[in-house]
Amino acid sequence: MSLVRKFMTVGGATLGSRIFGFARETLMAAALGTGPMADVFYAAFRFPNLFRRLFAEGAFNAAFVPLFSKEIEANGINGAKRFSEEVFGVLFTVLLLITIVMELSMPLLVRFVIAPGFADDIEKSSLTVRMAMVMFPYLMCMSLTAMMSGMLNSLHHFFAAAVAPIFLNIVMIGALFYALYTGADPLATAWYLSWGVLVAGVLQLAVVYFGVLHAGMSISLKFPRFTPNVKRLLVLAVPAAITGGITQINQLIGQAIASAQDGAISALQYADRIYQLPLGVVGIAVGVVLLPELARALKGGHLREAGNLQNRSIEFVLFLTIPAAFALWILSDEIIRVLYERGAFHAENTAVVGSILAIYGIGLPAFVLIKALQPGFYAREDTKTPMRFSAVAVAANCALALTLFPRLGAPGIAVAEATAGWISTVLLFVTLLRRGHLTWEWALLRRTALLVVAAVIMGGVLYYLRGVFAVSLASGSPFWAKLSALGILIGVSMVVYFAIAFLIGGADWSMIRRNIKCKGAANTPPPTDS
Repeated sequence: MSLVRKFMTVGGATLGSRIFGFARETLMAAALGTGPMADVFYAAFRFPNLFRRLFAEGAFNAAFVPLFSKEIEANGINGAKRFSEEVFGVLFTVLLLITIVMELSMPLLVRFVIAPGFADDIEKSSLTVRMAMVMFPYLMCMSLTAMMSGMLNSLHHFFAAAVAPIFLNIVMIGALFYALYTGADPLATAWYLSWGVLVAGVLQLAVVYFGVLHAGMSISLKFPRFTPNVKRLLVLAVPAAITGGITQINQLIGQAIASAQDGAISALQYADRIYQLPLGVVGIAVGVVLLPELARALKGGHLREAGNLQNRSIEFVLFLTIPAAFALWILSDEIIRVLYERGAFHAENTAVVGSILAIYGIGLPAFVLIKALQPGFYAREDTKTPMRFSAVAVAANCALALTLFPRLGAPGIAVAEATAGWISTVLLFVTLLRRGHLTWEWALLRRTALLVVAAVIMGGVLYYLRGVFAVSLASGSPFWAKLSALGILIGVSMVVYFAIAFLIGGADWSMIRRNIKCKGAANTPPPTDS
């Protein structure tokens, strides 16, 4: 299967998950708006979500996948199975201990880390503690899910791992439908959602477990032993966990600062859900597929192929995220109005969340490029360098958020996160280039500039059409009129962008055909020259 087709497989499943996520957030906005219960739920959910990224996705996509791929190459499926069982035993034990400690420490964590701004409101603080305690075991389920997802990706079984997150959205949508149908108050709705998160974690774990069985492997729980392979994994995983959770760390910092203002946490969350669509569909697809492909190419000595994989991934990211960034900037208010403005979510909320979304749009290419650049380090078993860059980005985010929030409110936190994303991207790119792990291509730079030109023209057309459809997109217009107008704007913008990009040479059909037909490093002989 070609690189592009693998991107499409993972991206398609992720798109399905993100569409369900939109439905979930739309119902959430109608049920809770940006009120206190929305703030409480999102604050409580952020913490297990942060640890999921730190101990699960970041660590295992960065550390487990290359080592698991190496075991497959060196010792076959039996060796890989033995290694996965060693890791599973240690991971299960560590997660159990972390869960117990965090549950006991939750009151202190909420007061000093998760939402210090709630300290003066005893009811909000108490509810956040109790909901976080219900949801924290989700970490355990999702960490084990991430490990099995890494196994599936290394075995080229991408779909089950990509489709599993849909179940979180399905369960939460079911909880929201039930709450709206029964006329539940915001407090009861938040509790339904909290228990739904825990149920969804169990379902996601079951999906990937059966996926692993279908792939011809099984995992049994072994007594935890720190074998040389497990020690190597831990050495790689600790810095990778911090790096992989950089976005969540920045968002947790933003949440802690935003908790001082009513409605700020939920406003950031609603905007975050929108830009997660292109980030998830493109960024996660590239990161999930690229890491095992790069690891396999490097282990096989296919250095030229590894460089080509890296550059084509960057090109793929830029081709899709540059126009998305322009569209989010220009249509931010209209997107929020169509998706969220109903029930408890009012026009005033649209203005705030729309301004946050526009800023996230500026950071979107950086957030996705990080996913395409980090595998260049992880595939070489270097997890410390990205961790150092993450530390720089976190420091920049902290300083900017503390400076801008008192002046700009929640949009100031979005500015800080977007800036931190671009800082991290530049550091990763320059370092790969300096080390010779990234091949400089003038043709790629030229095509990127032409893509920006195409996106600028598309933006001009969008700006003009937004005025033409202003009446249909206004707050008082019927929902279907707003939805139809927004659909037309997005459809026209896609036609304009792709037509101009191909016309002026920013994109090339022959290059796309070559990428689709390319079979990857595994089938490419090693280069005969240096």
